[in-house]
Amino acid sequence: MKTLPFDSANIPAPALLEHLSVAVLWLDEHLQVTYLNPAAEALLGTSQRQAYGEPVCNLLAGETMLPEQMQHSLDIGHPCTLREILLHVAGSDVVIDCAMSPLHDPELGAGLLVEMMDIDRHLHIAREEHLLAQQQATRSLLRGLAHEIKNPLGGLRGAAQLLDSELNNPEQREYTEVILREADRLRSLVDRMIGSPVRPKMGMVNIHESLEHVRRLVMLDTQGRALRLLTNYDPSIPELYAAPDLLIQAVLNIVRNAAQVMDEQDDAQIILRTRVMRQFTIGTSRHRLVARIDIEDNGPGIPPALQDTLFLPMVSGRKGGIGLGLSISQSLIAQHHGLIEFVSQPGKTVFTVLLPMGTAHGDST
Repeated sequence: MKTLPFDSANIPAPALLEHLSVAVLWLDEHLQVTYLNPAAEALLGTSQRQAYGEPVCNLLAGETMLPEQMQHSLDIGHPCTLREILLHVAGSDVVIDCAMSPLHDPELGAGLLVEMMDIDRHLHIAREEHLLAQQQATRSLLRGLAHEIKNPLGGLRGAAQLLDSELNNPEQREYTEVILREADRLRSLVDRMIGSPVRPKMGMVNIHESLEHVRRLVMLDTQGRALRLLTNYDPSIPELYAAPDLLIQAVLNIVRNAAQVMDEQDDAQIILRTRVMRQFTIGTSRHRLVARIDIEDNGPGIPPALQDTLFLPMVSGRKGGIGLGLSISQSLIAQHHGLIEFVSQPGKTVFTVLLPMGTAHGDST
């Protein structure tokens, strides 16, 4: 059994470190682990007794930059701080800020004090706030644009109708029919961009019934293809206050997009997954319970150049797409005080729909 160099209960400084949310490591002059506080144990997926005496590189399997920077900081005797480092530990990826300081402790001798702060959730919150602000700005822009388009469009269509009634030559009437048809198409496009002005019918909804409806629709759309559409539901999720038609349309747009992107892929697969998040923040509002719907596909991924603008209207990475599906989905979920976010890399893209649960007003705290 490994013998620790001190009892943290009898030494004041480590006792205080036990209560920090920041992960703290003390490494000796050979970069071997001497101390981990509980936050470090949770972050690295190990315990102090298991880690004691181990080279720090063993705890950071596959990570080379951090151990090299730790050794450099120790060699030159100067502190160093690294920002937004992607760390793969305990079977998952996490983004951290890391500060390291060479010190000489009377009890432990010379070594390196390392502080790691998990900023993954902070980055998510900042991204969510950006998506919400982007959605609000987009809706304001579209409403103003719709007003400027629909007014002259109405006059244009009316003039075309009058002209059509005065023409007797069928060949000439073909031109007015083109004007009327294109005016109607443009008006329909504008209406889709700004959404329906009719207030949606809200009620208590079983999200799994809505997701099964989406699954059946997509399976009918993709008959004859090798697409597999799997489900991984949490049956404990209670009903939530929502408009079922809007919820179905929002998820359907995402799933259809994924299916279309993988149209020629032999091993195409989509997974619908549900989970419950507790004490979860959406933008600036914290909710006791949030329903999480993941739509995961194994397609080619979203090009990095499109990721920051993916929810804007008229932005599409698919040939022939008009770029309204995701914008409309974000708008529909926003009406439920929720949000859609995503992560993407080649071979795995996950769109996550977040919906507050509880009262009709989201039950935020």
